[in-house]
Formats: sequence, structure tokens, C-alpha cells
Amino acid sequence: MRVYSSFEEIDKDLKILRLQTEIDKEEIKLSLDETKSKLSPVSLAGSMVGTIIQKALVLKAVSKIFGVKRVVTSSRK
Repeated sequence: MRVYSSFEEIDKDLKILRLQTEIDKEEIKLSLDETKSKLSPVSLAGSMVGTIIQKALVLKAVSKIFGVKRVVTSSRK
């Protein structure tokens, strides 16, 4: 525990603690806003579309590399 020799030292440390508290509050607000934007319907839909396109491109590349042809089943008799 720190021993203070004057009220000025106490006031200085209290001011620092208040500022640190304000900084922490602002960081929490920023994190909350970032989380909200990442969970918005538009963001989620865009992410889903991007993932589908990425998987389709990877599948196409793998099929070209390994020479896999498209398998089509027909229900005609």
C-alpha cells in the first residue's frame, strides 16, 4: 500500500484513476459498437455469402487439381 505525504499526491492519483476509468468505459463502448456491427443482419448475410463463395472456389480448384468431374444423377428411366 502506498503512503502519501501530501493531499496533492492523493489528488493526482485520484485524477489518474478517474481518467483510467473513463478510458475503460470508452473501450467498452467501442467493443460493444464493434460487436453490434458484426452481428447486424447485413454483416451476417455478407459474411455468409462470402463464405459460400469461398467454399465454391476452393471446391472448384480442388476438383480441377484432382480431375474430379461433376456427378449428375438422372431420374429418367
